Amino acid sequence: LRLVFSGRPGWMNALMVFCFYMTFVYMPFDFLLKPMAVDEEVWFGVRLHGFAAKLTEPLHWAIYAAGAYGFLRMKEWMWPWAALYAGQVAISMIVWPLLYVDGVGGVLFGVVAFVPFALLTRALWNARDQFASPATTLRERYGDWALVTGASAGIGAEFARALAKDGVSVVLTARRADRLEALAGELEKTWSVQTRSVACDLSQPEGVETLAAAVADLPIAILVNNAGFGHAGRFDKLDEERLRQMIELNCVAPVVLTRRLLPGMLERGRGAVVITGSVAGRQPLPLHGVYSATKAFDLLFGESLSVELKELGVDVLVLEPGSTATEFQEIAGEIPHEGEPPQDVVRVALEALGRQPSVVSGWFDWLRANAASRLAPRSFVAYLARDVIEKQTPEEMR
Repeated sequence: LRLVFSGRPGWMNALMVFCFYMTFVYMPFDFLLKPMAVDEEVWFGVRLHGFAAKLTEPLHWAIYAAGAYGFLRMKEWMWPWAALYAGQVAISMIVWPLLYVDGVGGVLFGVVAFVPFALLTRALWNARDQFASPATTLRERYGDWALVTGASAGIGAEFARALAKDGVSVVLTARRADRLEALAGELEKTWSVQTRSVACDLSQPEGVETLAAAVADLPIAILVNNAGFGHAGRFDKLDEERLRQMIELNCVAPVVLTRRLLPGMLERGRGAVVITGSVAGRQPLPLHGVYSATKAFDLLFGESLSVELKELGVDVLVLEPGSTATEFQEIAGEIPHEGEPPQDVVRVALEALGRQPSVVSGWFDWLRANAASRLAPRSFVAYLARDVIEKQTPEEMR
């Protein structure tokens, strides 16, 4: 609770609790259990009864749900909408007694009720900076150097560009040295940062040792465990050595690298670890079973670390993209299909870093990752996922 309520003034925490109460207690009771004959809603001071009240209650619920989430994550879009909604309530406090309370008493009641909500509206309007993203750069928040694995293309390359844009010098690592050198030249020329390229294969234990030794002299403040790949097809048709390499790269490498670099972050009292997981880690995924298992490992590992290290100054985030427009599909042996641009995925990750333990990139992917598994039996979800992945898997591998 201390962590949940930190970073906001007391009055804003009270509003957040109220929004959660309205979202999960009052509005569901109002909509589902209260008889229509006695149901009432008020908008701008005008009372709605019966069916009209029921019709508008889902909108009220959505507003309070957005408020609960917005306060919890301190989302930028809360300004100015929270202030505007509070202003609507303040107006209601004036209009309602004028319409429905007779005499001077009604006017006085309206004025007295208007004042606290007007003050609340003003407070929310003046809270713009609190809802804004941190003004400091990633370099100011965490430190001078970052290490990005799987940096030769896709999400890894976009992480490197985003970090360099914020003034962070970057160690780039992947297997393809020529691509690393090309990206290093781009970062140095465009953003005037330092770079270091380390070509190694993290699916092999010696690759992790090579990388750890290559950065031992650098104060790595941000570790992006991005390297990984998939292997699509029916389990008995997949190459055994390839499966072993996938587990080493997707699971073992992030654990070992994080363990090696974390002591330095803790000693400096600040740092960040990002683990690229996948929405595949949220559910069983036939025809991608080992891959989804590795990403479930990444999710639980990262979310656990987030709680362990939060109060020690190190932020941990698991990034969970869906299909992304990268080389992943080709390397995994999938049939090409549409994907989210990798730069959008990275933007979502960096906005969430320090605010939450994990983030799914894109609302549609968030719905796919959560709705089915929470609303349907896991056995059904597995069959549903099989039907989706089957369309992305070559026939000879099904």
